[in-house]
This record gives sequence, C-alpha cells and structure tokens, in this order.
Amino acid sequence: MKGYNKAIGNYGEDLAISYLKEKKYHVLIHSFKCKQGEVDIIAKTHDIICFIEVKSRFSRLYGAPMESITYSKRNRIINTAKYYLYINNIKNCNVRFDVMELLLNNTNNCCKINHIIDAFR
Repeated sequence: MKGYNKAIGNYGEDLAISYLKEKKYHVLIHSFKCKQGEVDIIAKTHDIICFIEVKSRFSRLYGAPMESITYSKRNRIINTAKYYLYINNIKNCNVRFDVMELLLNNTNNCCKINHIIDAFR
C-alpha cells in the first residue's frame, strides 16, 4: 500500500509541476528534503518564492486533501522552508505557502486541480 500511495503522490506532483509551468511559475526544486522535513515543490513567480505542498486523492471520502495538512505538518514545511532559504543565502524575499489539491479520476486521465494560494502562514 505504501508503494501505491507513493506512486499516486509522484503522479500528482508531476501534474502539479505541469500546471505550474502553464501558469508561468519557474520550478526551482521538486521534492526538497532535509532533516527538518520535505517540501514537494519550490517554485518562483514574479518576486515570490512559493513552497508548495501537493495532496492527491481519488475521492473526498476522508475529507478534502487540504484537511490532511495538520498543524505539525505545517510547522515542518515552514521549518524546511527556513532551512532552504538559509542554505541558499536567500534574504529579504517574499515567500508564501501554497497547497495544491489534485482530485484524480481512475477512469481517465482527467483531474481537478485546486491551487490554494497562501494557504497558511
């Protein structure tokens, strides 16, 4: 089951990256990992660095994808972002934390993407 969930997550992240590129975002890193945690996508639009969490689901049976991002998960993402900014010596920049919800369809390749801009602080 873990491998299946990972495959769904990877597929969702690939779709999210394609979506972001269509919207003229510059994707800096896909899957940034460190001791503090992981950020699925780090992208830049205009003068804003966006740390993006991607949540892919086949149904809303267990709630909206956004609802699975707990307080502790948000803190891990924020701390990972701080570390990314520190190691890349990025100062005095605008940052935001987005969430991309992808509702996949198991009968065809369609999916619904909900890009929640500035989802948390």
